[in-house]
This record gives sequence, structure tokens and C-alpha cells, in this order.
Amino acid sequence: MTSVFKQVQAPVCAAPVGRRTWLAAAAAIFITNSSLAQSQHTSAAIKKVVPFDKSTWLRLLRDGPRPAAYVFTTTYCPTCPEAFEALNEAVVAAHKKVELAAVVMDVTGARALAHAHHYAGATRIYAFDGFEPEIRQTVDPKWRNVTPYIVLIDRQGAVQRSIGPPSAAQLKAWLA
Repeated sequence: MTSVFKQVQAPVCAAPVGRRTWLAAAAAIFITNSSLAQSQHTSAAIKKVVPFDKSTWLRLLRDGPRPAAYVFTTTYCPTCPEAFEALNEAVVAAHKKVELAAVVMDVTGARALAHAHHYAGATRIYAFDGFEPEIRQTVDPKWRNVTPYIVLIDRQGAVQRSIGPPSAAQLKAWLA
């Protein structure tokens, strides 16, 4: 009786794998895993949401870290994560240490933290704590609640604002 199952032979390498090839493959796996762990670490590092009330903005302008970027967003904003990602990519490419914060305007606490995965690379997540129009008025009286609203503060404290991703010129001036 013959078997209906064919025996499959494992492919045989034409040439033995050398030490350099093995080391290069191991290094590639290590680098990939390290990069993955680092990207997961930055988003996993944020464990709490900082309340953002009408006095927070004035304190950040006066005493906050420099340079800094604040992305004002809502949980229903479809373009906010993309704008944040573009900003984060510019920071990473410039090799600068920057405060990169997401400010969620429509939910607080754990509900805001649930959206942190949209802001990989954020150094801090804030959530509005109080009457939203009053807080927005403190940030910029001309702002009409369009998101993403991005505020860049350079090392000297100069402020640039944009709706949507900042221009290349704004980013260059901010990170200079």
C-alpha cells in the first residue's frame, strides 16, 4: 500500500551560512525589535492625563519646557493623529529633545488616556478640565475651535500657531 501523503523534503541551502551573514541577520532582528520596543515604550510610558484648566496655559507659556509643541485635539478629529505624527516625525528627524504634548479637549481622565495610542511619541497628554470655551479663550481668543490646533513655542519663548500641520518654515524656525 502506498501513502497518499507525499513526504516533503526540507530545502537544502546551496551554500552554508557564514558567520557574517548570521551576525548581520541577528543585528537586523535586534535593531528591528529595539525600534519596535522604543516606539511602544514612548506611547506606553504615559500612564496619566494631566488636567488642563484656564491657568495651565499661562503657566506653560511662562515656565514650561522649551522648545515645546502642543496639539489641541478632540477624540472625533480624523486628521489630528496625522498632524501629530507629522510633527513627531519632524522632531525625530531633527534629533531634538522637545516637549510634544497632546491636549484632548472633549474627554477627561481615563477616557482621554484611551486615545493616547493616537499620539505615539507624546511626552505628555493633557485633558481640558473646566469650561471648554473659557479654556480655549485663554489659549487664543481668535481660535474658533478648529482642530488640530497646534502651538509651537521655541527656545526663546516665541509662539507660532497653526490649524493643521505647521509649514516647513514654521518647523525650521521652531527647531532652530
